[in-house]
Order: sequence, then structure tokens, then C-alpha cells
Amino acid sequence: ESIHLLDLATGTGDQAIMLCDCNPHIEKAVGMDLSEEMLTVGRTKIGRFGERVQLRTGDACNIPSEDNCFDAVTISFGIRNVPDVVQSMTEMNRVLNTGGKALILEFSLPKNPIVRFGHLFYLRHVLPFIGGLISGDYEAYRYLNTSIEAFPYGEEFCDLFREAGFKTVNAHPVSFGIATIYEAIKE
Repeated sequence: ESIHLLDLATGTGDQAIMLCDCNPHIEKAVGMDLSEEMLTVGRTKIGRFGERVQLRTGDACNIPSEDNCFDAVTISFGIRNVPDVVQSMTEMNRVLNTGGKALILEFSLPKNPIVRFGHLFYLRHVLPFIGGLISGDYEAYRYLNTSIEAFPYGEEFCDLFREAGFKTVNAHPVSFGIATIYEAIKE
């Protein structure tokens, strides 16, 4: 069975490349991002794949692809930066074939109160301090923690998928709940 994959907010294409390396059934992978500069860097990495991997400029809220043309759509740590999450999910639904999967990997907050406390302390204090020291941009690392804390996760995030037309939706917490893989199947 051959798979056609779309990776949104692909950046330099690392997720699409890793998925192709791990799954020989991926016949074609398209990485899409708004940043042509990131895609240019990514294009230096994909030569060994020939036509199997392509990187294109595109908007996750208005995917420049035909209806029903992908078997899987992925986005990793990018959905928080999409201006209209439900519109992006609706677009994922549109470009997926029946039975296709949308898979979103995103930060979340752990349910365990001890892990949650430690994680929030790290996000609020340790990460901005160290990131600010190294990069000189403390605010960029403050943004990360505030965007993670404000963004819906768990069942609330699954409800956004349902609003976008998906019926079968599951959340799979990973790394003690610091991140979650959301899976939605087009019916």
C-alpha cells in the first residue's frame, strides 16, 4: 500500500524526511510551509529522495492542493502558530482521502500534578532563562511557555477536530503528557 503524505508547517522538512526514512510505504511526501527561506534550507536535505519528497510554499489554512489527494496529513509543533486552527483542520479534512489520517503532535500539559508542576516551572523559569542567555532573546522563550499554557489540549483540542468535520478523534499523550499526538480519521 502506497501512502501520499502532506506535512504542514514543515519548516526545513525534517519531519517529512524522518517519516520517509522510517516508512518505505510513503510513495510521495509533500512538505508545506509559509517560509520560503526555511524550505530553501530543507531543499538541500532532500536530494537523496529524488521526486519522492517535495517542499512547497503553502498555507495550512488554505492548502493549495486538490480535494482527497493525501492519505495522511501531519503537523508537528506548528498548529499553535496557525491563525485559525479549525480552518486548518477543515482543510486537512478536505485534502485527505476517505479513511485518511490527520496526525498532530503538539505540546500539552501533564495531568499528573507533580509532573505538571515541574513542567510549568521549567517552562516559566528555566527555559526562558537559559534560552535568553544563549540567544539573547528572552521574550521568544516567554512566548513559548505562554502559548503552550493558553492553547487547548486533550479533549478540548479533540473537539476542534470534531468541529472541523472529523468524527473519529483520539488523543495519545506522550512523554508524561508534555506532548500529545492527536489522531483524526476522515470518514
